[in-house]
Parts: sequence; C-alpha cells; structure tokens
Amino acid sequence: MNEETTQSTVVNRKEKLVRKIEHSRPEKKTSSPDPKQSLPVSTMAANMKYISLLCLVIQNATLILTMRYARTREGDQFYATVAVVMSEALKVFLCLLVILHEMNGSIFRLCGFLRDSIIRQPMDTLKLSVPSLIYMIQNNLLYVAVSNLPAATFQVTYQLKILTTAMFSVTMLGKKLSKLQWFSMLLLFTGVAIVQVQTSSKSEKIASGLEQNRMVGLGAVIISCASSGFAGVYFEKILKESKGSIWLRNIQLGMFGILTGVCGIFIKDGSKVSENGFFFGFHSLVWVIIFNQAFGGLLVAVVIKYADNILKGFSTSISIVVSTIAAIFLFSFDVTGMFMMGASLVILAVYLYSLPKKVEAPVLP
Repeated sequence: MNEETTQSTVVNRKEKLVRKIEHSRPEKKTSSPDPKQSLPVSTMAANMKYISLLCLVIQNATLILTMRYARTREGDQFYATVAVVMSEALKVFLCLLVILHEMNGSIFRLCGFLRDSIIRQPMDTLKLSVPSLIYMIQNNLLYVAVSNLPAATFQVTYQLKILTTAMFSVTMLGKKLSKLQWFSMLLLFTGVAIVQVQTSSKSEKIASGLEQNRMVGLGAVIISCASSGFAGVYFEKILKESKGSIWLRNIQLGMFGILTGVCGIFIKDGSKVSENGFFFGFHSLVWVIIFNQAFGGLLVAVVIKYADNILKGFSTSISIVVSTIAAIFLFSFDVTGMFMMGASLVILAVYLYSLPKKVEAPVLP
C-alpha cells in the first residue's frame, strides 16, 4: 500500500507541475489573420491577371498612337533604327534587373550565371540569333508601316499576325487547329481586307509636307506579320526545348538584337547619323515609345504566366477599340461604315480564335 501511495503521489506532483508549466506559457492569439499580410494565393493571382491585362491594353493602344504621332508631327524626325536599338538595350537592362532580383541582389552570382548560361554555352546562345535578326527587321518595319497608315487601320491590319502565327504553329510545332479557329482566321482576313479597301490617304490629318504611301505601309505590315509569326513560333520552340528562363532568353535576344540593330543603323542611316548625331530628333515622346516597346516585351511574359488566351484576346480587341476612339480625337480619323464592319469582324475573329477547344468525351463501349 505504501508503494502504491507513493506512486500516486509522484503522479499527482507531475500533473501539477505540467499544469503550472502550461499556465506559465503565453497564450497563443487566435485572432483572424490580417488580410493585408496573408492574401490567398488565388486572389493574388486573379489580381495579377487583370492588372497585367489592363497594362497590356494600355501598352498596345498607347504604343501605336505615340508612334503614329511621333512619325507624323512637324520637326526633325528621329531615326527609327536608333530607336529600335535603344529599345533592345533597355529590354536587356530590365531583364538583368529581374534576374538580379531573383538572385537576392548579388552581382557576383549574376555574373557567374551569365557566364555559365551564355559564354560557356555558345551553341545554345547562337540559336537566338535567328529570331533576334527577324525581330529587328520586324521592329524597323513597324515604324515604316505606322508612318504610312492611320493608327486605327494599322492596329486592325496588324492582327494578321494571328494568322501567320497559326500557320507557323501548324507547320513547325505540329499544332492542330479547331474548325472554329480556321473559321476565325477567315473572318480575320475578310475584316482586314474590308478595312484596307476603304482606307484612303486622307483618312487622318498629318503635318504638311509629309508623304505617305498606303501600299508601302500595307506591305510593311504584311512582312512584319509574317516575320512576327515565324520568330514567335521559333522562340516558343526554343523555350520548350531548353531549360533557360524567359528572362535569360530575352537577354540573349537583346544581345543579338543590339548587334544586328547597330549594323542596320550604319547600313540605312550611317551617313545621317555621322552628320547629325546618334540621337538626332529625339525628344521626350521618343523615349516614351522606347520604354513602351521594351516594357511590352516583358509584359507579354507576365500575361502568359497569369492570364489565358481568352483574356489576352479580349485585351487585343479592347486595344483596337481604344486606338480607334483615340485616333478620332487625336488625328481626326474618319470612321466609315466599312471600317466599322471590318474592325468588328477582326475583333470577333480574335475572340473566337482565343476560345478553348472543346474536349470530346470518350465513347464508352
């Protein structure tokens, strides 16, 4: 009995000691979490999706409008070849900042990463020289097109890049398009044709003394769309077949873009640049265009990450509407019934092409 009493006494003392320890510990607060500190991941992703798409709408619309205004205003004209090179240089700089942020601000790690990814893998880096050259040609052609076509007409016609991208995706990547997507491309081609038929050289007011050639502008857009489709699909193929991030690939593209762009400056505007200077005709609006172009290339990467093709198609359609409305007030653009019909077909085609494919249910035996 004495042993049992002793054991029970020890157990009671242990229980009392445990209770004292538990009471001495500070109680955990079970208050509701601060919504500012712990937002659900799904909510943050949804916010980023719509913010990125809003930025894409603004970027697409303002880029075309500012380019058109800068190329048709009175005064000294800047060299488009120089603007393209500066845009590539700024894009490389922004991508370097992104990678530097991913490496916690360590410049030493950044240099080591660039050495291992670019210098020590020359064949992998050289793969980007092909799309880089094509992108450089495309960006220069965009200035030619926007200098010879009204802003709204250019915005609508430039959607032909959907058609060229689809064609190259089928031939180079083996993608299959639905019947609805083929129908949307027919609508797209029809809409662009209607817009081009009704467009005249007097549909917008421009500075006196500036000459415009609608056929030159149309030819520049068509070649630009073809080059955009091929380069975009080629770039997508490289991204899928390699492990490099999109930021690294943009740096590699920008490196070759700067080299080929400088060659383009000396070939096309070499004598003028040596006489007037590298930044001849540059003003604040030109720098806005350069930043807009560089920012747009990176914005597409964000949209691809957070949004889908449907919302991206909506943003493109809204950009066309915004550009047309702005062109009416900025350039006194003459909107005709034919233009409205063609633009509506293009907007509908963009939306239909972006719709997801229907997955057929398996047939049960």
